[in-house]
Amino acid sequence: MERDQYLKERVDDQINWYDLRSKAAQLAFRRLRHAEIVCAALVPFMAGFAGSYASVAFLVGLLGAVVVVLAAFQSLGQYQENWIDYRSICESLKHEKYLFLTGADPYTAPEAFPLLVQRVENLLSKENRNWSQDTRTGTTQSLPAADKT
Repeated sequence: MERDQYLKERVDDQINWYDLRSKAAQLAFRRLRHAEIVCAALVPFMAGFAGSYASVAFLVGLLGAVVVVLAAFQSLGQYQENWIDYRSICESLKHEKYLFLTGADPYTAPEAFPLLVQRVENLLSKENRNWSQDTRTGTTQSLPAADKT
């Protein structure tokens, strides 16, 4: 595979994938967290009116249940962890790409392209191993690097 083809089809593709997934995970995390905060804040506020209105007690209980469900969705989706992991991998890939394109260390030798391939593939392989290990222990729901399209 030629240098430009590798940069476009592998490095840029993976940078774009991780960037999009990072943004999606961040958005999901923030939305769930904001909803959880609002619902949790409404529980004590509405509890003050529970003696005056019978339906308020039901709403307080419902809001408490919603807080639990939102927290469970956050935990199950691992959105904050995925956001951070995906952003870290994306930025590491960008870092390697820019070092290579500018000929900065460690890409000063004539064998710079094979070194880039090795370092990029090591990053992706490490992430794939982490995903595989997390999947076996049941701690994440993300896709492995090899299956990312």
